[in-house]
Amino acid sequence: MFQHYKQTLWVVMISIFFIGCSNKDAVTEYDKPALYWYKNIVKSIASSNFDKADNYYISLKSEHMRSPLLPTATMLLAQAHMEDESYLMSDYYLDEYLQKYATGAEIEQAKFLKIKAAFLGVKNINRDQKLMIDTLQDVDAFIKSYPDSKYRPVVDTLKVRLSMAQYMLNENVARLYDRIGKEQAATLYRAKNQNSVLNAADIDAPKENFLERIFN
Repeated sequence: MFQHYKQTLWVVMISIFFIGCSNKDAVTEYDKPALYWYKNIVKSIASSNFDKADNYYISLKSEHMRSPLLPTATMLLAQAHMEDESYLMSDYYLDEYLQKYATGAEIEQAKFLKIKAAFLGVKNINRDQKLMIDTLQDVDAFIKSYPDSKYRPVVDTLKVRLSMAQYMLNENVARLYDRIGKEQAATLYRAKNQNSVLNAADIDAPKENFLERIFN
């Protein structure tokens, strides 16, 4: 999820940190205790200044790579960016958390939050096809790994919503091909829905983004 965007994200963040001295959110202090950076991350999040919180995080990570405050700071920023609808940034921090800090039940929680961030990142089923398909795959992997998860009811609901969106997308594409006389292509897209547990009668075209409503 979001993988092709995230490969350069950390490099971009570091670059902004070093060249952004004239920016009002730039961090000009250095050589501070880990607790100093952590408190400023929390303060910046509380005031909804997420850019500055990111910069303080870079300082914390750069100066105190083994600080026990880093896992908590990473998760705080992941959740803060999700609340701010910055889903790519949220996913970045969740990946960082999973790769470096999460153990036991924390892994399950972080994987669930990654699914939630990706799900909320699907704004348009036509434009976000790849993200939608990848998220469905991650949902299936989560269910397989954590069949008795406390997050299972929500994940199951997300799967239904995403499956409905995928069904609608396939049908919309098929109708488009019908209109331009490409019957073979239309048949191909309708065939993708044949194995679905859904059918067209189950789905009403939503008047609003029904993918988001579960978390509203």
